[in-house]
Amino acid sequence: MVPKTEKIWMDGKFVDWDNAKVHILTHSLHYGLAVFEGIRCYKTEEGPAVFRLKDHVERLFKSAHIFTLKIPFSEEEIFEAIKETIRVNKIDSCYIRPIVYVGYGNMGLYPKNNPIQVAIAVWSWGAYLGEEGLQRGIKVKTSSFIRNHVNSNMSRGKVAGYYVNSQLAKIEAISCGFDEAVLLDTEGYVSEGSGENIFLIRNGYLKTTPLTSILEGITRDSVITIAKDLGIDVKEERFTRDELYISDEAFFTGTAAEITPIREVDGRSIGQGSRGPITEKIQSLFFDIVKGKASKYKHWLDYV
Repeated sequence: MVPKTEKIWMDGKFVDWDNAKVHILTHSLHYGLAVFEGIRCYKTEEGPAVFRLKDHVERLFKSAHIFTLKIPFSEEEIFEAIKETIRVNKIDSCYIRPIVYVGYGNMGLYPKNNPIQVAIAVWSWGAYLGEEGLQRGIKVKTSSFIRNHVNSNMSRGKVAGYYVNSQLAKIEAISCGFDEAVLLDTEGYVSEGSGENIFLIRNGYLKTTPLTSILEGITRDSVITIAKDLGIDVKEERFTRDELYISDEAFFTGTAAEITPIREVDGRSIGQGSRGPITEKIQSLFFDIVKGKASKYKHWLDYV
């Protein structure tokens, strides 16, 4: 169960958690057209700080633009509403979920004049793939489901309906005894996880899937910057699953997953079968950054 907080922001007003409801005929519930963000707020010595909030709000609006959803609030209003939702709930570390959805009105595939509505919820959420996963790494399965073709969706949009594909992959992986799935693209190259971007380390350089058919991850972008600052060569290019098998290290990135090492793929150990030294170095700096302990990256934090 999602742990309750006190209030949820809905269309400009705070409502009690248990009263944050929508009509059963809400359009997005039936047809999957909603855009959302996953954002984290971390506890720091200077108070709660949201990681790359401006970038997340911008991506939310870009997702809405791609799908012609006109958000009835400005970026500045949503930015401030997110911070106010954290304040109202008196929480210093949380996951943040803003969602833009097509409300109750006409049914059928074309939403016509249905209202575009917005909600923001916050709650406590620890390590998405487990604290042990952050330390030891996780076991991953190559999914039998592939990522949608670039012409069957819009990969730059973070859209609710796309995550049916992710759920199929995740359910399959867990049912087979793994922790997470990695999906291939329609040409057989490694794409991303069910809800994460993926990196491998081989011969001292860092490689990640290019932005051709994957979500433009904000944590992914952060890791590329961190790695370059640490003097690690970074390549954005396609790679196959067998290159993943013979990599020295590998890890997932994402707001929920943060930086989670991969210790095994399809029954094959990655490197020494544990979190590798380069992954640990990047991961350590990342957690210093989000906790306000790395002054060079303070511009990535918005204090509540």
